[in-house]
Amino acid sequence: MPDRLNDSYYRATANAWETQLSLDSALDCDVVVIGGGFTGLSAALACAEKGLSVILVEAHNVGFGASGRNGGQLIPGLRWSMQEIDAEFGRERAQAIFGLAWSAGERVHDRIKKHNIDCDLKSGHLEAAYKPEHFNDMQREAEFLSREFGWESIKVVAPEDMGDHINGGDYHGGVYDPKGGHFHPLNYALGLAKAALRAGVRIYENTTAQAPTVKGTHVEMRAGTGSLSADHVILAADNWTSDLAQELGNFTVPIMNYNIATIPLSDADQLLPSDAAIADSRFVLNYFRLSADKRLIFGGGEKYVQQPPSDIAAFVRKHMAEVFPSLAQTPIDYAWGGAVGVTMNRLPHIGRKGNVFYAHGFSGHGALVTTLTGELMAEAVVGTMSRFDVFASLPHNRFPGGKWLSRPLATLGLLYYAMRDRL
Repeated sequence: MPDRLNDSYYRATANAWETQLSLDSALDCDVVVIGGGFTGLSAALACAEKGLSVILVEAHNVGFGASGRNGGQLIPGLRWSMQEIDAEFGRERAQAIFGLAWSAGERVHDRIKKHNIDCDLKSGHLEAAYKPEHFNDMQREAEFLSREFGWESIKVVAPEDMGDHINGGDYHGGVYDPKGGHFHPLNYALGLAKAALRAGVRIYENTTAQAPTVKGTHVEMRAGTGSLSADHVILAADNWTSDLAQELGNFTVPIMNYNIATIPLSDADQLLPSDAAIADSRFVLNYFRLSADKRLIFGGGEKYVQQPPSDIAAFVRKHMAEVFPSLAQTPIDYAWGGAVGVTMNRLPHIGRKGNVFYAHGFSGHGALVTTLTGELMAEAVVGTMSRFDVFASLPHNRFPGGKWLSRPLATLGLLYYAMRDRL
């Protein structure tokens, strides 16, 4: 991946981290975790806290992938509304899904507090209605969450009150949840990694793992110039999952997202008075927030090919200028991008194959639920399956077309929904 895709504000303002050595020997442990993002780091830390010996290998550096490049938005729940989940799965399963997914924010807050992670954590998330009918849907969902599931923090914001949160975008109302928020995602990942090291996890960076092989009751694999043997393996590589298990890779396709960070803005508090993270309701959404030093971090547009735009800043700027015309000529200090693993139904794909556990396909909604998922896999490793099974039982289909056609076919479908935004 070209380095300019990682020329991020987060990388430039990352907390100190001592790069860990690559693996060059043969080691045994209870659990091998592959992937140094939120999911893998959370799983490794939770396993170590349960008294297991843990090795984590990362092909690049901790937080290299989506965990260190995302918009930093902490959005409660999943990509499906609770009305959709309730209608599809019935009340009993819906309550179990709600109990886990909507508690994910507490897990992140607990980790940040327990390990004293300096990651610019702020409260408040607003979903802004791009169309009047979207606002109607939001009002029904807010009322449903409160009445049926006791989620009373979410507040409906009338169109005339949107100025309390945002001055721009001509949105048709929205819903605000103080239990959502935003943070510096790379510093959160680094904080989890430091906590994992203190808990006894051995982390090896710049160490590419090969596909694991089950041999009896153990799993073996090559990694870096060494090898690993473990009782269990946790695959937490998201877009690189197909390199480790091709059959799992068929359940996701990568979508490229791009972000920019402006210079610090003198009028930042006028643009976003409540300092909430904001995402709009379009299928190809705009999402934005203020950094700790009052830059606007803005993500907008998607590309369905992995070749990045020749000018990432210009690609995203046009979306920013639609929301905030006054920023059309504002200098941009950082522009970066990366791939998001998306499933067909936009729910995370989580499960196990014997003593190999996996989680991927968070579909752009994983900044909170990844921490929870890592902890659920740690529970499953030691034999407590009930909460893990709530997510593992979610239905999934492979993208049609096999290795060569799945991405083009998925692109056609995504372009259709993107076109509907403009109608």
